[in-house]
Amino acid sequence: MEECPAVAVEQKDNTADNQLNALIIQIGQFGRYQIINYVMLCLPIFFISSTSFSYVFTSGNVHHRCDIPQCDTANSSFIEPWLNFTTPESSGTWSSCEQYAAVPGNEFNCDEEQFNSSHIVPCEAGYKFVDKENTIATEFNLHCQDESLLSFARTASNLGSLVGVPIGGYMSDRYGRKTTLVVAGVFSAFAGLAVSHAIGFYSFISLQFLTMVISAPIYSCAFLLAIELVGPKHRLLVSTIVNMNIGLGKATLGYLAKYLLDWRDLLRAVYTPALLHLLLICYIPESVRWLLSRSKELEVLEILRRAARVNRREVTEAQLSELLRANRKMLAESSACGGHYSMRQVFGALRLRILICSLLFMGSQFINISLILNSMELQGNKFYNFIFLGFMQLPAELLAPLIMHRIGRRWGVCLSFSLSSLLLLIFVAVDWNHFILSRCLYLVASLFAISSGSIIYFFTTEIFPTNCRHRMLAFLGMIARIGSTSAQYITLLLHYYKYAPHLLLAVIGLICAVLPVFLPDTANCVLPTTLEEAKAMDKPTQKPTEQTKSV
Repeated sequence: MEECPAVAVEQKDNTADNQLNALIIQIGQFGRYQIINYVMLCLPIFFISSTSFSYVFTSGNVHHRCDIPQCDTANSSFIEPWLNFTTPESSGTWSSCEQYAAVPGNEFNCDEEQFNSSHIVPCEAGYKFVDKENTIATEFNLHCQDESLLSFARTASNLGSLVGVPIGGYMSDRYGRKTTLVVAGVFSAFAGLAVSHAIGFYSFISLQFLTMVISAPIYSCAFLLAIELVGPKHRLLVSTIVNMNIGLGKATLGYLAKYLLDWRDLLRAVYTPALLHLLLICYIPESVRWLLSRSKELEVLEILRRAARVNRREVTEAQLSELLRANRKMLAESSACGGHYSMRQVFGALRLRILICSLLFMGSQFINISLILNSMELQGNKFYNFIFLGFMQLPAELLAPLIMHRIGRRWGVCLSFSLSSLLLLIFVAVDWNHFILSRCLYLVASLFAISSGSIIYFFTTEIFPTNCRHRMLAFLGMIARIGSTSAQYITLLLHYYKYAPHLLLAVIGLICAVLPVFLPDTANCVLPTTLEEAKAMDKPTQKPTEQTKSV
């Protein structure tokens, strides 16, 4: 692992942040108080992962073929022998939107001579579906030439998140993390239930867009609150386990979708439990760091005293007073001379780094969302495909810190993207004839794609200065939505070549594997607090006399 560039960092142990970290260590880095909060805050992350991916099923296309009134009956199957002379075939798949024209005057005879195989026409009598699944495609008749509207519906969900991220960030900074979390959770539940009562396609996408705008800040608020009072020693582990709830939420969604085949019932099942966000008002404390930034000292003291009491630790009044004194000094200095960099300053000093991170965030999100959407088109049961992909999040989140520890952040991103792309190329070469092998290749490719996203997020927090770190993460989060929005159209490539999506994802993954080479590795580095220190990370490596591991 390469060493950190020499960065001159003056450690100020009397800052409010260091004082708070010292108090957290004293009251217990991961005691009973933190465990209770952690368990409670895993619930919103579990809910948001299941609700935010519900569009995969509600806006999904159901496999269909033309209904042949001369042959089909109420009891006929999706695959019948007479399809050989009524429906065109391509690459072993029956056409979804075309049939052979029936001989004029033939209304009842299901005989081969009654169909003209040289004359192909669009479906004349509707469609026959592979199962009883009811999505907006079947209910609003969005098939064939209207199939692109399904991608537009999924795009509306991602655009809602794109709009909701900055709004949620403002609400979180203005009214607090806890308040924003509870309000967003409860109102998103009502909005999601309203979507389940949509009476048409355009009312569906309008309500879906509104729901995603409202629910956008839930993950970030819950994540920050979950690790807020956890000591530095356990933050990486806790954040990893918190993110594993995303996989559990997705797997649960797939399980519910398997049995709730009506999209309205599915939405009601996943959004109703979100009303439990109301319970967080009574059990979850507000962010201590946010309270300190707002000079709400009495609430800070109450939270810290309660944490010490529940963990059966002691904290002295002198230590609490020192924390408040350091915080007042920090606020006074920030107010007097401006403690934050403008976005113009940050972009001017770190433009290349921001560009590379933007491409990595977009690429990672595009690949991960595309793998989820494309799993619906693979052979086998699409519900099990989705469930397995959800469970892959668990080992992926555990693999990410292991990779970072072994080879560093930068090379960890390169390795994860490269392996994901390589496995997708092997998947194409193996073909679907080897069902089990191809499925394993697809799942492991997804595992490395998820790991790359986790490493990128963690990596990014270490290469930007403290005073603009949160703003840059919010900005990159918005950029990532461009990737997820573009991914909604990935399945349309299947009309041209069944492996076109996989080849495109492999190429994008290989490009993303090269980009981190131009970023500094942060393993064993002190996190930068100023723009000058952040820029110094790009200098050639020098062997420092003493290395400080980043927390």
